[in-house]
Amino acid sequence: MSAQLLEGKVIAGKIKEGLKQEIQSLKQKPKLVSVQVGENPASSVYIKSQRKNAENLGVEYMLETLDAGITQQALIELIGGLNEDASVSGIIIQLPLPKGIDHRLVMGALAPEKDAEGMHPENLGRVLLGEARICPCTAQAAMELIESTGIKLYGKEAVVVGHSEIVGKPLSMLLLNRFVTTTVCHIATGERGVLPEHVGRAEILVVAVGKAGLIKGEWIKPGAIVVDIGINRVGDQIVGDIEFEQAAQRAAFITPVPGGVGPLTVTMLMRNVVTASKLQQIN
Repeated sequence: MSAQLLEGKVIAGKIKEGLKQEIQSLKQKPKLVSVQVGENPASSVYIKSQRKNAENLGVEYMLETLDAGITQQALIELIGGLNEDASVSGIIIQLPLPKGIDHRLVMGALAPEKDAEGMHPENLGRVLLGEARICPCTAQAAMELIESTGIKLYGKEAVVVGHSEIVGKPLSMLLLNRFVTTTVCHIATGERGVLPEHVGRAEILVVAVGKAGLIKGEWIKPGAIVVDIGINRVGDQIVGDIEFEQAAQRAAFITPVPGGVGPLTVTMLMRNVVTASKLQQIN
């Protein structure tokens, strides 16, 4: 068996075409404000992608660059000003934030309807209830890739490796809301030595840890859908969390790294901005 590649760029292109039409129908042009505190090379790459996608779609984009020494209170006050600005449709806070700033408090300061990354407690709560409006971007991207296979999800066995607030937890809820039997694995699963056992059961496997080669290709269940969200630099190469070549011989579908989840994540961000704009125009 040789797996079919799940390429995010192809799916992203189709979604963008729909977004362009939605944007043209809006009364007010959507505007995304990205807030970066201090310098971070990874954030800078993501910001560049945000700006490019926004410009291509017709979304106004503004970058607020703040000194790393800004106080938490000053940052929250700035967010308050953006919340009140009627011209702003969506706000994204670039992570990580400097030490001394509680990212949960900062995310909680966002107006839920302007939370472009879907990390406000209200938006996460809506995911839990199966009533998501604005959802974490990477979790959305993973679901889009899974659904693109055309496989009936009802009753399937899924394993999510990684339980972060931005990927693993919301993705597990999205899967549960589709009646997928879902297991979440984390560091304690590995320490107990049962990770291979869980992975071997997965008809749908999603891995988001950030550790190259964590998941061995021989663990993959034949015919599985495999989504690798990990981004790791090994020498001069970018690789995922899964042994790709070996896994591709067993899986039915697999994401390449890079080129799988990444191109879709920023598209999901843009979709959230359009959704946010609609919510504000309704209100």
